[in-house]
Amino acid sequence: MNLRPRPAGECGEVPMDEREQAILEVWHASAEPWTRAVRGQAIASRRLVTDAAIVDAVLACRPRSVIDLGCGEGWLVRALAGQGIDVLGIDAVPALVEAARAAGDGRFIAMDYAEVANGALHERADVVACNFSLLGGASVDALLHAVPSLLEAGGVLVVQTLHPISACGDGPCADGWREGSWAGCGDGFGKAAPWYFRTLAGWLDALARAGLQLVRMREPLHPHTAEPASLILVAAARH
Repeated sequence: MNLRPRPAGECGEVPMDEREQAILEVWHASAEPWTRAVRGQAIASRRLVTDAAIVDAVLACRPRSVIDLGCGEGWLVRALAGQGIDVLGIDAVPALVEAARAAGDGRFIAMDYAEVANGALHERADVVACNFSLLGGASVDALLHAVPSLLEAGGVLVVQTLHPISACGDGPCADGWREGSWAGCGDGFGKAAPWYFRTLAGWLDALARAGLQLVRMREPLHPHTAEPASLILVAAARH
């Protein structure tokens, strides 16, 4: 996961919000337990639903190449590379990138979202995938603006995120910052990072501001509760 908005003075962006900074700091500190949790399949929703859902959503686009933004320890890169796809994983946390490289299959670069937003990633792909990696506010808005420049002609952005119905909890159904939690992720984690909740309308607005339009949407259901386990958005650049 990698989140950092552009510093003041760059393309008119505001200075990094403390909550955006907290996200980045928490993920730097959590690389080892996160790698252990993902590789040990400790997170039930991922094991039962969402891992397969993002793989299926990407494969449905029939890509020859994929950029995985916020690749973490690289499991999605490995899964797609195993299907013969050229996959590049990007993450801001060096320890996660190192773990991904050590596991092999695919290419990996340590780069944060601010760098991507500023045009530092000179790559294009048929699919840009963001699997539960869009956690910030301004950082995500800036990143989304860069996505059209990363897509090949006819390419799409595939986002898997928390479903607003299940993620809303006791809070208001309105875009805004929420407290995070490592519940269900296993042991070894410290303080959880805040995250930016978006309604469906909020997601659509963010995509539209970035020059993207929704072309498909999926709501993978949890097999035990029959409730949405996630929200998958597929968007293409407007021409």
